[in-house]
Amino acid sequence: MCRGLESLPSTCLERAKELKALFGSLLQKSDHSTIGHSKKTDKMRLNEDEPLAWKESFEKLLSSQNGLCLFRAFLVSQFSEENIAFYLACEDYRETKTSKLAAKAKSIYDEFICSDAPREVNLDHVTKAITRENMEQPRHSCFDLAQAKIYTLMEKDCYPRFLKSSTYLELSRKAKTS
Repeated sequence: MCRGLESLPSTCLERAKELKALFGSLLQKSDHSTIGHSKKTDKMRLNEDEPLAWKESFEKLLSSQNGLCLFRAFLVSQFSEENIAFYLACEDYRETKTSKLAAKAKSIYDEFICSDAPREVNLDHVTKAITRENMEQPRHSCFDLAQAKIYTLMEKDCYPRFLKSSTYLELSRKAKTS
């Protein structure tokens, strides 16, 4: 089911490595309000207050590029990265041209929802059945119910565990003392 780190896009792996280096330097330095985290580019920055905003709501975590990448890396470490991958695939699906909906819907369904999917998400039988019915005439909303269930699962289970993780706790502690 879980293919580990190799299942992440290479850009996300690179970003996770950059964030790890950034967060490591953030934890060691206390006299900077923003710190660059990549020798490749000076455009990406982490504000020291950013980790504190992530605790305010799950939505704020997901809307932050740094927060999303750190949360995704956390889910990989917890062997549940398929949840955020499915959620993001659904977000991307909403932006798909109508002419490409059927092919993209089938791809998402085959990867995340069908029985024995390589990255199967934890959905109840009724939600799977409704989503299967929606696949007969794909619309931009055909994954809305399944996506909402996975969002709630992450919000109620994964997000609280993320907020208790040592990486997040160190970042928020450092932000509070700055």
